[in-house]
Amino acid sequence: MGIVNLTDDSFYADSRSRELHDAVVRAEKLLADGAAILDIGAQSSRPGAPTVGPEEEAARLVPAIHAILYKFPEALISIDTWHATVAEKCVLAGAAIVNDISAGDMDPEMIPTVAALQAPYIAMHMQGTPATMQQNPQYQDVVSEVLDYCIQKIEACRAAGIHDIILDPGFGFGKTLSHNYQLLRGLEMLHLANVPSSSGCRANPWYINY
Repeated sequence: MGIVNLTDDSFYADSRSRELHDAVVRAEKLLADGAAILDIGAQSSRPGAPTVGPEEEAARLVPAIHAILYKFPEALISIDTWHATVAEKCVLAGAAIVNDISAGDMDPEMIPTVAALQAPYIAMHMQGTPATMQQNPQYQDVVSEVLDYCIQKIEACRAAGIHDIILDPGFGFGKTLSHNYQLLRGLEMLHLANVPSSSGCRANPWYINY
C-alpha cells in the first residue's frame, strides 16, 4: 500500500502531496515501485493536527481520485476518512476501499454508509481522537482490549451488511510505545477474532471476508 496525503502536515513527510499534480506524480511513482493499493487521505491524523471538515476534505480528495484514475485506470484506491459523506463521494468517484481510523466511532453513519456502498472497509482501533489519543492513553491489558474491540467491530459490520472487513490494530493511535510493543508481542492472540492474517495496511491488519 502506497500513501498519498493531500495535506501539508501528515505523519510521514514524503507522503504529502498538497497540489493535485504532485499527487498524480506520487501515485505514478508508487505504482511503478509496485504498490498494489493507493491510500489517499486529506485529513492529517497526527496528534494535535487541525481538523479539516468534510467539505474541504472531499474537495481535496475527489479531484485527486479523478486525476489518478484518468491516468492510471487500473489503480486500486483506498480512501482514508472518518466522514461518511466523504467516503460516499469518494467511492462514487472511483475509490474502491474505505479506510477509517475511527472504525465508525467518529461518525455513526460510516458503517451503514459503507454497507450501502458495498465497499471493503478498513476499521482501525484508536483510543480517543487524533486530537486526544496521545494524551496519556490507558489500558488494563492492551491486547485483550484491542481484541474485544475488533470482535465488536466485526459483529457491527456484519450486522450492517459489510462483507469485506480489514481490522487494523492501530499501532501508535492512542497507545504509548510500551502499548505498541505489548500489542506487537500479542499479535497471535488477536487471531482469536477469527480473522485470517494479512499484510499491507499500516501494521499487520487482519482481513475477513463474509
